[in-house]
Amino acid sequence: MEWQELTDLTRGQRFVVERVRLGNGVVVEGQFEPPQLAQLSADDQVFVAAFVRSHGSIKEMERIFGVSYPTIKSRLNRVAEHLDFVDTDPVPTGADVVDRLRRGEINVQEALAELERPR
Repeated sequence: MEWQELTDLTRGQRFVVERVRLGNGVVVEGQFEPPQLAQLSADDQVFVAAFVRSHGSIKEMERIFGVSYPTIKSRLNRVAEHLDFVDTDPVPTGADVVDRLRRGEINVQEALAELERPR
């Protein structure tokens, strides 16, 4: 079964892969959630690939797909709703804060403030 057939079959519903066969014949069983991009519809996967290949140029996407700027923006927003984003400002662990304090990168007051931030 091709990957696109699987995403069409699931119709956007979340799914779990329970068995994987590698090219060398090794089989791995368990419960594996596919990456978020693999869970998008085949059309959305093509759209994301085109966006990356065009270096995020909406003008180029307009040309490729023959649609207007608002249509591209709307589609990007729809795809983005299906993706969780990585926290780019994670709360540091207590050990990280202590290490920074030891290295003199922050003072005691700054360390205490960071440790009191909600996690």
